[in-house]
Amino acid sequence: MGVNYLMNFLEKNNIQVIKKKHHSYLTFHGLDQQYTYVLKEGVIKTSVILKDGREFNISYICAPDIISLLKDEVSTSTSSPFNVRIESEEAVFYKVPRVLFWQYVNSDSRIQEYIKEYYRDKLKKSMMNEKMMIMNSKKGAVCAFLYSLIDKFGREEEDRIIIDFSVTNDDIAGFCGISTRNSVNRILHEIKNEGAIDIIDRKIHILDVEYLKSFTL
Repeated sequence: MGVNYLMNFLEKNNIQVIKKKHHSYLTFHGLDQQYTYVLKEGVIKTSVILKDGREFNISYICAPDIISLLKDEVSTSTSSPFNVRIESEEAVFYKVPRVLFWQYVNSDSRIQEYIKEYYRDKLKKSMMNEKMMIMNSKKGAVCAFLYSLIDKFGREEEDRIIIDFSVTNDDIAGFCGISTRNSVNRILHEIKNEGAIDIIDRKIHILDVEYLKSFTL
């Protein structure tokens, strides 16, 4: 896989590694950023702050992955497109000066191919998220979001898939454009009553994958 090749490449070139603790921030939206970060271990969340002060969540990103490829290839710094907060107990990053990162990309065909794949994948996910927000009701948006968690955090157990990660009602609200956690709680209760999910020990158990998937089509 391209990402594994990139990780090995950075390791061989002795790129600086940094660590961040749970709920600390790596970058903030709008502030100048001189580095490209590659997530080596852990889970992070990207978000922006809306004009009304609410946080709008963009995505969870799991290692290994590039956090973002920012704008042009030659500027030593550029503004960060979003906040990056650590959601796992700890996250580990490769910290690469932006210009150096693009020098690596331009000099290695396998990294170039991975970057092309990266852009295609991010565009596809962005279009799917936009569709989820536009085409669905609030309940539909929550169902589509829960379905998206399966690939990232799903663990199969007999008749269900357990989302093996702590996802709060506040975070669900932020991902689905819902104003309050109480509204999310009401929607989750409704989905639970329909037999699609259960919530045990603060973890979401998905009982009917096809029901949730129907809101992504």
